[in-house]
Amino acid sequence: MTSEIDESTAESSVEHEVIEVEPLPQLVEPRDGVPHVVDTVELLDLTIDALAKGQGPIAIDAERAGGYRYSQRAYLLQFRREGSGIHLVDPIAFTDLSALIAVVAGQEWVIHAASQDLPCLRELGFVPEHVFDTELAGRLLGYPRVALSTLLEQFCGVSLAKEHSAADWSTRPLPEPWLRYAALDVELLLELRDLLEAELIATGKLDIAHQEFAAAAAAQSPSPREDPWRRVSGLHKIRKPRSLAVVRSLWLARDAVARRRDSAPGRVLADAAIVTAASSLPDSPDALLALPGWGGKGARRTVDTWWRAIAEALALPESELPAHVRTSTGPPPPRAWPDRDPAAASRLAHCRETLAAISEREKIPVENLISPDLVRRLCWQPPSDVSADALTQALQQAGARSWQCHLVAQRLSDALEQAAAAPSGDGVLAQSSDSTPPQVAD
Repeated sequence: MTSEIDESTAESSVEHEVIEVEPLPQLVEPRDGVPHVVDTVELLDLTIDALAKGQGPIAIDAERAGGYRYSQRAYLLQFRREGSGIHLVDPIAFTDLSALIAVVAGQEWVIHAASQDLPCLRELGFVPEHVFDTELAGRLLGYPRVALSTLLEQFCGVSLAKEHSAADWSTRPLPEPWLRYAALDVELLLELRDLLEAELIATGKLDIAHQEFAAAAAAQSPSPREDPWRRVSGLHKIRKPRSLAVVRSLWLARDAVARRRDSAPGRVLADAAIVTAASSLPDSPDALLALPGWGGKGARRTVDTWWRAIAEALALPESELPAHVRTSTGPPPPRAWPDRDPAAASRLAHCRETLAAISEREKIPVENLISPDLVRRLCWQPPSDVSADALTQALQQAGARSWQCHLVAQRLSDALEQAAAAPSGDGVLAQSSDSTPPQVAD
């Protein structure tokens, strides 16, 4: 026994050798150098001619000025095509991009995170027919991290610096380091596309990817949010209807100012300042400026605008004050289901367990298998017919692709039937909180 203890102690005292992993080489310069910004008609004509003479898909990226500007317009467009090189186009410099749009129309666009860039491209008149989304391909292949830099490390063996991702791309002239960063975003995008496609073929997921790419290309911009002022950070601290009215009024005033200035709303007036004013309900402009977060020069210069918004909210009749909880046509948060409808909570628990098993088997994230919101609506108010055929029809009408229906319809049908046959409350407690899989956004 003593010898065993000694040996164990000796083993635990051995220092494990630390294996140093050699860092990947960093991509610091495009192979052909950083191109000049295309901001004249002459340079645009040369770009159009070069892209037309190139071969194969076209890598496309766009840079916006989120956090600085109100609009989500593109302030720089990046293109790369084999035999053409990289082109950095300033869309602000042109009133007519129709010739450039024509040369890329009908080609396959290789984009990373198409849902982020396609809206601003459509705003300029660029409408895709065929898309290869490298981020979406990574998700479908089951990679837990699908940022461009991560996929380049995984597939191309290089790291990509991202130090300018949050820059103000409306700046003119654009600094040379920013242009280098923008060019590197498309430098290896075509190579990454080919490597991802090869793995999609090897895993039998190419058809799935094509369906998802087609859906991404056809997706329309989401409808405006109802009561967008309710997204003010810290709103949960506000309980009184009168204070909610102040939040709403200040948000609307800020939005109007931000739109007029083309400035990000948070740069006009911070959410924290709105919540402070709504919590305190000041009775004069001076009282407003005395509050924390309201003493800066900007607030003093525009105090009349903010005080007018507050005064309007304070003068509203009780009947026009906003409700604390917004009326919704959709299901309540799942955490409330066990109390409000235990049977629905049981259905959701069974369906989530089923989808998690499919996700594990197929190596596809649950949120890509089927829309989590669609699953919640299905479980909250299931159709009278929950057969696989009926669910397939319902899912397709809600926008699900055929591959999704093929994988989940029968299994969801079985899960709903199992929930109906289970004892009351079975499976509810394990899923009583809102454990909806998070949406990945790299």
